[in-house]
Amino acid sequence: MMKLFSRFIFWISGWSLNANWPKGLKKAVLIAIPHTSNWDILYARAAFYLMDIPVRFTIKKEVMIGPLGWLLSGLGAIPIDRKRIPGGRKQTYTEAMTQMLAEADELVVMVTPEGTRSAVKKWKSGFYHTALGANVPVVIGYLDYKKKEAGIGPVIYPNGDMDGQIEEMKAFGRTVTGKHPEKGII
Repeated sequence: MMKLFSRFIFWISGWSLNANWPKGLKKAVLIAIPHTSNWDILYARAAFYLMDIPVRFTIKKEVMIGPLGWLLSGLGAIPIDRKRIPGGRKQTYTEAMTQMLAEADELVVMVTPEGTRSAVKKWKSGFYHTALGANVPVVIGYLDYKKKEAGIGPVIYPNGDMDGQIEEMKAFGRTVTGKHPEKGII
């Protein structure tokens, strides 16, 4: 049903798909860039349904209750439980995502590294630490509103050079145009 609805969305809006998902890749952190509009989730979610990529996204477990929880779960939400860990502190989002990825046989978690729809100079780095800790690649998913194209860009295997590799990811992100280009990657 969702795949059919996604085809309709792409057809009616004139969008195309660059379905470049790496063959055999079952676990990854997928960054969705640039994130400049609330419309991004509609086109990104539709694109992943069309590519048959079972993308998930994280959300606080407190939100996943009742009908809203069922809806979010159907769209791919995974509740994050920031439980207490040895030492008495709460587990961070990054630690929880790293653990989920490390324990799963198949899991692709989508993150927006900007953390907002506004232009930012510095990305949040949790996605990189998660990929490095779980020993999985970072796959770049993109929406190019100028070309009306959704697709998969480079695959980056974290090597510990976080600043250099994030700059490499940003460089790719600057080649695509968000819905609001002025809020794009700096």
